[in-house]
Amino acid sequence: MNYRHPHAAILIFTKAPVAGEVKTRLVPPLTSQQAALLHQKLVHHTLRMATRQPIAPVILYCSPDLQHPFFQTCLQSYPITLQQQHGEDLGARMLQALNIQLQAHRYVILIGTDSPTMTQEYLQEAFQRLKSGSDVVIGPAMDGGYVLIGMKTPYVELFTDLPWGTDAVFALTMDKAMQAGLQVSLLDNMVDIDRPEDLPYITALHQAD
Repeated sequence: MNYRHPHAAILIFTKAPVAGEVKTRLVPPLTSQQAALLHQKLVHHTLRMATRQPIAPVILYCSPDLQHPFFQTCLQSYPITLQQQHGEDLGARMLQALNIQLQAHRYVILIGTDSPTMTQEYLQEAFQRLKSGSDVVIGPAMDGGYVLIGMKTPYVELFTDLPWGTDAVFALTMDKAMQAGLQVSLLDNMVDIDRPEDLPYITALHQAD
């Protein structure tokens, strides 16, 4: 396949859509089953977006394991490969993936599956910032986290001793990057569907599909 960025990779982190284990902060107002169905729809939306045009190889990083029927369906439906997440917390899992993929690719961006307004242009811009010399590129989330992080070197300090899943993640990541003297390029803020107040943004799913 003729990728626009053949020496790069897009890593997509997600979980299997198991009721009671995904989107738990949306219960209530949603039921556990509704939250799992929303998660499943968000994963498909993200995979369609990332693979619609061949930007770079797409690798779906899965939890808890690759054999879940949902991931096997994704593998059959999209031009992707699967890898399993490994690590005690989100930071360790992201760092492990970056360590491996940056041995095979010049630069890598990592995203989740919770941002229905993310576009291919957003991913392209992230790669362009890295190609232009930025050490790190980050797409901030409106809830205080981030929806994208990209780099050419796996900076351990950006993934350790952080309160994952809180509204302090982006600010603390920026503090660590500044202390390390890294050149950070920020993309536009994006919504991240994690809280009840984020639910109105799921209309973007219907508009894009």
